[in-house]
Amino acid sequence: MAHTHHSLIASLSDAQRRDLQTRSDGAGLIHLAGHGGAVAVTAGLIFMEAPYWPALLPIQGILVIFLFTTLHETIHRTAFATARLNDAVAAVCALLVFLPPGWFRYFHFAHHRFTNHPVNDPELAIAKPKTMAQYLFYLSGLAVWWFQLRALVVNAAGANRDAFVPAQGKRRVAIEARLYLAAYGALAAASLALASDALIWIWLVPVVIGQPFLRAFLLAEHAGCPEVENMLENSRTTLTNGAVRFLTWNMPYHVEHHVMPSAPFHKLARLHGLTAPHAAVIERGYGKFHRKLATSLLDR
Repeated sequence: MAHTHHSLIASLSDAQRRDLQTRSDGAGLIHLAGHGGAVAVTAGLIFMEAPYWPALLPIQGILVIFLFTTLHETIHRTAFATARLNDAVAAVCALLVFLPPGWFRYFHFAHHRFTNHPVNDPELAIAKPKTMAQYLFYLSGLAVWWFQLRALVVNAAGANRDAFVPAQGKRRVAIEARLYLAAYGALAAASLALASDALIWIWLVPVVIGQPFLRAFLLAEHAGCPEVENMLENSRTTLTNGAVRFLTWNMPYHVEHHVMPSAPFHKLARLHGLTAPHAAVIERGYGKFHRKLATSLLDR
């Protein structure tokens, strides 16, 4: 029986590893068409002020902010087989969720190297909640908006001091941040020139509304898991319905993603069959995870 992610991977045959790491432009494009198409349809209904259109704002917010999971898959370059296609989609998704892809790739790969390490995992820069007040503040998304926007401005100023960004990457993240700020400025200028508030209602207001849903989703990935190196223990897979798995590019299979980060989203269900007998933390639903977490916080 495999007890660590290293021994589990070592137990797989060469054919199994090749299969689990096989990427596909077709699978990625079909998935992107579904997610992107839903964003476009909902945006169109809001833009045309369809009956009861304000009720669509939370739906649009969830659809747009969860493009973060598309960004996540593309910075791993596992959404598509073609590297340039991954990078192009990453650039657009990053613009929509205010998270430039080059900097995020450095950030996220450090998270994979030091998952749940209390000092070296950059994801823990925004501390996991220890009280009910901290839990509610975490879910508000205010901390992550401040963290991301501050990083964008600091990087644009050429003042990046992040330990996870190598010296040769400092210039790149600075140029990237300036380009993204320029893009936001151009979008704002175009909106003013056209006297249009469309972007406010189809993008900005929705992502603010949608951010708490993304925070709730991401909190389940590692919160409460042991601070150990073994990916079968320090990450949580959450069993959920097909709609959530589709929206999140199969990231509820999070133990699986950490065990084999090179496995594309459409192979994670298959990988789950291999990891499930050895995974230490599997939860049956996000509601159950949050009920347990809230109860533990109230008991403190």
